[in-house]
Amino acid sequence: MNSPATQAPPTPRVLSNPKEATASRPDWLNISVIATIHLAAIFAIVYMSAIHFSWWTVGLGLLWFGCCGLGITGGYHRSFSHPAHRAHWPLRLFYLLFGAASVQNSALKWSADHRRHHAFTDDVKDPYNIRRGFWWAHIGWVLTNGAGANFSNVRDLEKDPLVRFQHRFYVPLAILMGVVVPFALGLIWGDPWGAVLVAGFLRLVIQWHATFAVNSVAHTFGEPSYNFANSARDSFLTVLITLGEGYHSFHHRFPLDYRNGHRWYHLDPTKWVIWVGSKIGLASQLRRTPAARVAEALREQAEPQPQRKAG
Repeated sequence: MNSPATQAPPTPRVLSNPKEATASRPDWLNISVIATIHLAAIFAIVYMSAIHFSWWTVGLGLLWFGCCGLGITGGYHRSFSHPAHRAHWPLRLFYLLFGAASVQNSALKWSADHRRHHAFTDDVKDPYNIRRGFWWAHIGWVLTNGAGANFSNVRDLEKDPLVRFQHRFYVPLAILMGVVVPFALGLIWGDPWGAVLVAGFLRLVIQWHATFAVNSVAHTFGEPSYNFANSARDSFLTVLITLGEGYHSFHHRFPLDYRNGHRWYHLDPTKWVIWVGSKIGLASQLRRTPAARVAEALREQAEPQPQRKAG
């Protein structure tokens, strides 16, 4: 049975000055890894263009993009960060393995950051605060040493043995699912290195920027269709590259809804996968916002809004 995903409407608040944010230093490890993987992704294009091209390798890259994308959108985001549905252990394992291959940190760390983003959207405690600039929200925050890890808001996830296991062995799992498994699969059609370059590195770079676009593009461009209290926007461009995560204004207004695109015709592959999972016993307790609450939010949004002073 679907359960409601209601919550009180957001209240506009006075925002802190973004200049008050905690000072950050360059994170040279992250910078080195991200730069190296971007170079490998560029070489993947050269490899396919001038050295060896295989449709099987392209197909594996697309498959890995979809699976890793679901690991983030369905798992890290809609299951772990927001309990919008209950994923049973085989689906949780899928989320965690392919989430590791997405190289966006462990589910525990990702969820802690994301819950903080929702609790302090556009404020100095928001890890990817858009008020610090588009570049910061997109990738700058990943390239710096900010505040240390704080898991006080994910105590519920720490009780899950699979989440704990993935957090402890995140790096080996990322290498296994992002390099070793693609290499092994590529052996089947005689292109193991191409499989690593395309399904490992090129896929990863595209996926990084698709995910980062939710923090940057979807907080800058588009319509605040459901929520005038913060910078979240519904961005169809982001919808296209993130398996449905671009209905961001709706999501910030109703974060406990397992759907980002709540209309039946909204392009949201992640909600369709979760729904199918509920029909075959892999997911349950799908939470939906009642239509009356959505209509109320739209009515509120249509009313003239008071001017807000800059923080």
